[in-house]
Amino acid sequence: MEMKQLGNTNVQISELCLGAMGLSLITKPPEAQAIETIHRALDLGINIIDTADSYCKDESDKHHNERLIHKAFNQYNGDTSHVLVATKGGYIRPQGEWVFSGSPEHLRQTIRESFEALGGDKPIDIWQHHRPDPNYTIEQSLTPVKEAVAEGIIRFVGLSNYSVEEIKRARDLVEVVAIQHQLNPWYRHHEFDGVLNYSNQEKLTFLASSPFGGIQGVRRTSTLENLTVFTQVAQEKGISIYNLMLAWLRTKSVMIVPIIGASKPTSVEASVDALTIKLSDEEVNRLDRSVPFNHLKQKLRWVKKQLQQLIK
Repeated sequence: MEMKQLGNTNVQISELCLGAMGLSLITKPPEAQAIETIHRALDLGINIIDTADSYCKDESDKHHNERLIHKAFNQYNGDTSHVLVATKGGYIRPQGEWVFSGSPEHLRQTIRESFEALGGDKPIDIWQHHRPDPNYTIEQSLTPVKEAVAEGIIRFVGLSNYSVEEIKRARDLVEVVAIQHQLNPWYRHHEFDGVLNYSNQEKLTFLASSPFGGIQGVRRTSTLENLTVFTQVAQEKGISIYNLMLAWLRTKSVMIVPIIGASKPTSVEASVDALTIKLSDEEVNRLDRSVPFNHLKQKLRWVKKQLQQLIK
């Protein structure tokens, strides 16, 4: 697998990132299968894994995904010293819900818990603020992050679900190497709101989450029939629609690294196959036109989601 630069660092990462969330939610597979899935990703050359303290069933299970990844590393026969774990903090999971928690006290504690869950023997490779909490300023939430970097608990910092202006404010406080946002045929907001352009200009790795339109680890297969042009192009090229979505996504920017969720080894293998797919400019334009960006509709959806979080 070809490698690319992580942000402005001299660290090399794979063209795909394994998203481990589905290995720890309520629908998680058996642990042996989860570990086998992580091992297969490593075998295929993937050297960055995305996780979070909140990837678990509920608060009683907090940091499950991080502990699982650490266990998988310990059981792996090969070298994992070059593998990066990108974890996140900023949510709590009472009764399985997703609730903002951006207080400095909470983030200070969860960073240290993530450090321990991942082994506690080296800095967290990449720690990402999961999402700004409207109850706290970005400066308040990121102060514990700055402290943890100074203490050697965090190596690199990333941001998730931040606007361009919020990213700029964060960078006044901490050095940022990556940003993470949803990007897929159903949600193209960040192609047009300046975030993707900013990541290109500033050489920030863009970790593209939910490339298949997944919601909480579940693929949006029920609406695939609406992607008629994607279906046609996939059939013409003799590939799966999922691999076409990955190939299309990767044409958007050299800074994009798709996060592929997988719960079994064969799913990882199928996604890696997408790296060999080449799309012509005509095919990309054809696909783009088939999923037009509706700024107002997607902005309203985003606002609705924020209001739901605040109500919770």
